[in-house]
Amino acid sequence: MKTLLLATALVALSGAAFAQDVVRLGTEGAYPPFNFINDAGEVAGFEREVGDELCKRAALTCEWVTNEWDSIIPNLQSGNYDVIIAGMSITDERDEVIDFSQNYFPPAASAFVGLSADADLKGTVAAQVSTIQAGYVAESGATLLEFATPDETIAAVRNGEAAAVFADKDFLAPIVAESNGELMFVGEEVQLGGGVGLGIRESDTELKDKLNAGIQSMKDDGSLNALIEKYFGPETKKF
Repeated sequence: MKTLLLATALVALSGAAFAQDVVRLGTEGAYPPFNFINDAGEVAGFEREVGDELCKRAALTCEWVTNEWDSIIPNLQSGNYDVIIAGMSITDERDEVIDFSQNYFPPAASAFVGLSADADLKGTVAAQVSTIQAGYVAESGATLLEFATPDETIAAVRNGEAAAVFADKDFLAPIVAESNGELMFVGEEVQLGGGVGLGIRESDTELKDKLNAGIQSMKDDGSLNALIEKYFGPETKKF
């Protein structure tokens, strides 16, 4: 869903990650319900459950690592962790520097949220830095206002810095629902990206195969759809 627009050169790393004693799963921890930090200070959310189940099915010992979004690909390449599981859209641009698993969340809509139905979507629009939504806004003719975290994009609308925020609809929906009418969807939904996949170094082909097998088995037995419905509701697109 979110997409880094990076021109980072691929760092060549030797050895397959799955051969390590521990496979490290890197996430942002700030993008509910995909991933967030709970009251106990632990990674939680949809991707925590998906990641734990994939590690179980692939017979991998895994640990979770958090990393800021704007450096999440470079730190995969440099070996700070072995897999990105962070609401990351599969795109051609990113595929030039890392590899992907098959998607574990289907392609979904992006949407605008503002304070009123007549919010100026050609004015100033907030988006998280280095995301596919930020790229879309920049090309739309609107004035792009980028922030490091998704929470800051919402705050920009509330405090009047931006007329609207553009982000994954699945991220925005609970925020709109809990705003008691303060925030609302405006304009048309936009389809972006090829679904959410695991980011993996291109050298780690055996790890990719193990994780792909786990994702496919979760699709086949319905457990992935059950988790999607648990965190995003029955109306969310499923496999």
